[in-house]
Amino acid sequence: MKIKKKHKIVKWMSLAGWFSSILLFIACEKDLDYVSYGDLNSIVDTPEGVEAAVSAAYTGLAGGSDWQGGWGSGTYGWRAQAMMTTDEGVCAWGGDWARMQTLNFNPDFDWVTHNYSRYLPYISRIAITLNDIKDIEMDGELKNRYVAELKALRAHYAQLLYFAYGPLTIITDAAIAADPDAPAVPRPSSEEMVQQIEKDWLEASEVLPPKFAGDDYGRFSKAAALTGLMKLYMHEKQWDKAVSAGKQITELGYSLQPEYEDLFNINNKGGASSEIILAVVCTATGGDNYTNMWLAHALPADYRDPSGLDLTAWGGYKVPWKTYDKFDPEDKRLNVLLEEYPVGKDEEGNIIYKNARENGDIGAVAVKFGPDPSGANAQKSAVDFPVYRYADVLLMLAESLNEVHGGPDTEAYEAINAVRARAGVQPVSQGLTKEQFLARIQDERLFELWAEGWRRDDLIRWGQYVQRAADDGSGTAEPFKVLYPIPRTAVNQSNGVIKQNPGYN
Repeated sequence: MKIKKKHKIVKWMSLAGWFSSILLFIACEKDLDYVSYGDLNSIVDTPEGVEAAVSAAYTGLAGGSDWQGGWGSGTYGWRAQAMMTTDEGVCAWGGDWARMQTLNFNPDFDWVTHNYSRYLPYISRIAITLNDIKDIEMDGELKNRYVAELKALRAHYAQLLYFAYGPLTIITDAAIAADPDAPAVPRPSSEEMVQQIEKDWLEASEVLPPKFAGDDYGRFSKAAALTGLMKLYMHEKQWDKAVSAGKQITELGYSLQPEYEDLFNINNKGGASSEIILAVVCTATGGDNYTNMWLAHALPADYRDPSGLDLTAWGGYKVPWKTYDKFDPEDKRLNVLLEEYPVGKDEEGNIIYKNARENGDIGAVAVKFGPDPSGANAQKSAVDFPVYRYADVLLMLAESLNEVHGGPDTEAYEAINAVRARAGVQPVSQGLTKEQFLARIQDERLFELWAEGWRRDDLIRWGQYVQRAADDGSGTAEPFKVLYPIPRTAVNQSNGVIKQNPGYN
């Protein structure tokens, strides 16, 4: 039997609809809203059921039932949280957004504890699905691919949690994962959790195809698994392994897209980009999850799109001026980060611009994503959300090579300068020390990847995360804030078996 094409992720939602209820709140660290999965042997027992189960596992990329969660634009979104707790962003709405900027966290602050309870159930559910698949008669090649995709998803979710909260137990035994009476398990060491994540990434990368396109675009590929693995190695400062993973990715047929803006507009749809390695495929006509609402969060209320499109504009997300001012004025990436923005046209049809800085705004307009030209919905857009892309890989490779060799080699210079050439700025000059080159990498990752969800991890890796908040005047920027707190309920329900991260009470 040939491997049949699968629907795009946005279409998988209907296929997985019957399956959605079993994704609710289960993990070894119990949640108050536990829902039983029932008999393991009755959950997935057909090839169609396998497909639905794998599709359901992918919904975590969009945050499950969370509004604009996962890699979306909302409060719980990884990109929003990475932006608002670093030098990338500030929010004009104040309130709890100010707590994010100042690292004012505690175990009862849902904004930073929520994803702990959201993603542990996905990890447990994947363990059950992997168990179910073993005895189902179906095309062997397709089964192996599904198993690899599930392992990549488990690694992805576990890694996000590890970077956010530190080591957590990953239940790989399906019976334990499905047992509501299973005892709480103490948290493992970092080494143990890293070993499990690494194992899943490696096993997935050995099976998955280099990339997916067409109806399969949006699935985990070999390149996506290796990108996740590279991020893990860099977090652990295993630089030789990071270089090895990065070089493998460079051989899989990806390249920088000629125009930076096309990565974030409708031209990135459906695998058309040579650069995007993994994306959340969006729609403008579905529900609130698989849709791009970034512009609604970022555009000022008086923004008027020159094309005449009607766009929702809440005016929240900004890039602080001191970050904006780091950019070279000639940098093409400023085309999607605006000091001046359109507010209408005069009688002759000339665009009228307002200067956000002179107007007293707290930062530049964080456009990043282009509008959906279909105009199907003022608030929702079909522009896909990139998760992993090749420019990120090149910059990670440059940083890792710098660490391995105690300074930049020719390949490191070529990697960073390829990214800079696309942006229209001068190449990094030769002869830099290790420290000088790292400083250039640190800035380049800001210029290239702002609002893509990686700045928090970057600053933590460089030992700058807490210091950034302190430099901005925070009185709550304690060193232990490099990790989010675990929800108080999770600690209490375990009767103290699960220990809170140090510093929180």
